This record gives sequence, C-alpha cells and structure tokens, in this order.
Amino acid sequence: MAFGFKVLRATIFVAGIGVLVLMYLKSSPAPKCRPPPVHSAQLTTKTDRPLMLLWFWPENKKFDFQDCKTLFQIDDCTLTDDRSLYSRAHNVLVYHAAIQDDLSNLPTSPRPKFQRWIWFNNGTHTNTSRIEGIQSLFNLTLSYRKDSDIQVRWQLTQKRNSDENFALPKKERLLCWIVDDEDLATKSGERYSYYRELIKHIKVDVFQSSSVKGDTYFLTISSCKFYLSFENSINRDYITETFNGPLASGTVPIVLGPPRKNYEDFAYGTSFIHVNDFPNALALAQFLQKLDKDNEAYMKYFNWRRFFTAIRHPTDEKHKFAHAICQACLHVGIYNNYRVVPDLNKWLLL
Repeated sequence: MAFGFKVLRATIFVAGIGVLVLMYLKSSPAPKCRPPPVHSAQLTTKTDRPLMLLWFWPENKKFDFQDCKTLFQIDDCTLTDDRSLYSRAHNVLVYHAAIQDDLSNLPTSPRPKFQRWIWFNNGTHTNTSRIEGIQSLFNLTLSYRKDSDIQVRWQLTQKRNSDENFALPKKERLLCWIVDDEDLATKSGERYSYYRELIKHIKVDVFQSSSVKGDTYFLTISSCKFYLSFENSINRDYITETFNGPLASGTVPIVLGPPRKNYEDFAYGTSFIHVNDFPNALALAQFLQKLDKDNEAYMKYFNWRRFFTAIRHPTDEKHKFAHAICQACLHVGIYNNYRVVPDLNKWLLL
C-alpha cells in the first residue's frame, strides 16, 4: 500500500509540473528572430540552390531574374543583386568593364571560404581594359572563349523528332545586312572594307539596326537568302548573335570572323559560307548569284536542320547580358569546380 501511494504521489507531481510548463509556454511571447535581409521578390525560400550575387548590372541593363526560367529554362541557382547578402552568396559575378582601376567598387569585406568569384567579360583582348590587382582574384571565367569555365554561346540544339521537315521561309531578297548604317561608306574595320568592295558586284539590302527589333529582326533576316554575319572583331571563338540570327531564321550566313575551322567547332561546315573560301569579294558575289539560280545546291545548306535547330536569341536591349548571366546560374547550380587564372590579360591573348 505504501509503495502504491508513493507512485501515485510521484505521478501527480510530474503531471502538475507538465501543466505548469504548458501554461508558461502559452503565455510567453514568441521569440523575435530577425530574418536576414532579402532583396524584394528576388530571393526565394529554397535552400537547395546556390545563391549568386550579381555585383554589377552590366551596362546597367536590368532584367527580371525570373527571365532565366521563362526565356532559357534555367532555374539552377538563386539570383540576387542585393549586396547585403554578400556574406551568404556562394558565388559573386563581377562584370569586368564596370571595375574601377583602383578596385574601390569591389567587395571590401573578407571573402567567405565557400565563395567563388566569377569574372565576366564579353569583350575581346583588343577592347578589354587592363586592370592591375585582379590577378588571382577570380575562381571562374565567363566569356565567349571556348576555354572559359563558363561559355557564353548560342549552340545548336538537337531535335526530338528528326522526321520534322524544315520549311524554308519565303525569300524576297538575295543578300542583307542589319547594321548601324551611319558612315557605312567611310568607317574603318575589316567588315566595312569588305562590304564596300562587295557592293561593287552585288546588291546588299541594308537595314538600320535600331529599327529592326524583336520579331521584326528575325522576319527581316528570314526574308533574305543570305545574310552578312560580319563580326566587329576577329578573334578566336568570337562568334556572336550575328551568326545565330540567320541560323535561327532559315537563312545562310556569310561569315567574316575567325577562320572557318573555328566556326566548325560550333556549327556544321555546310550551314554557312566563309568569305575566306574565296580569293576576293567578286568571287563571293559570283558564287552567291550562282546559288540563287540553283535551288537544289542552295537547299543543301539546310541539311543540318534535319537533326538540329537554332534557338532565337532575345533582341531587346535589357536582355543583352541575360543569356550570359543565366548560363552562369546554370553552371554554379551543377558544378562546384573552380580555378585561379594568374593573369587574365595573358589568358585573353592565348
């Protein structure tokens, strides 16, 4: 009996303590924990994706970070431009042209051990400013170069259905070029020199680039049999949207840029015509006029369309750098690699 009474008393005592604890918890105010600051509507609640901080907006061309998903189906990282999140960012993307010579506009806080810095440069070595002090500062390179850690390039994509027939757009013009036409007759540079020689032998329909945007851009190119895909700088791997435009539009690009072999690293050799394949502009003009009369030979330049397609790139100014930034997001969401380039200027010259 005595033992049973002691057990009962102990049980009542423990139950009483439990009731008092519950009453205290209900009556006590919830602890006030301040959440870390976030950029409005930019930082999601997901924690399984790395955070990438855009330190500068390139040329101040801003776009909605959700465009990575809507335009390119890329949703592999969380993008933000809120610098207060620096200490939490797994990656910091820095646009080279925005860096001040004294580095005063770069982060001054110590870099977390887990953080990678991405050097973003879309310029060639001839138009990239040399900035002392950035040696061994970055862990990843983002550029047009094939040997970059992250390549910025519009690539052909494989078709899901190879039996889908390619329909050639209606052609109203033979040869076209979309370019800033001011001083076309006097501007220096290889592409302008070649153009002035070419028009002595064949007509080129020129469209002002500022007035050809969006769907009009692709419709204009698609109305031409051939298009002058002349790069403004001739450097290895420097093959830009001016090449992607006609491929995506159903037009044959006439390319002036790096050697043919370099183009063939990224596209079929039978999908374009290189100016270097001809001794002079007259020979090229004669070849184009011959192809204009030989539809069977002309259509062979689209054989690659049986298995691949080219995706249209955004043409509005605000998305000028969106593809590159989104490609970086894709990379950091998949890979954890890093490297240090001791001298970025020397690397550009390789």
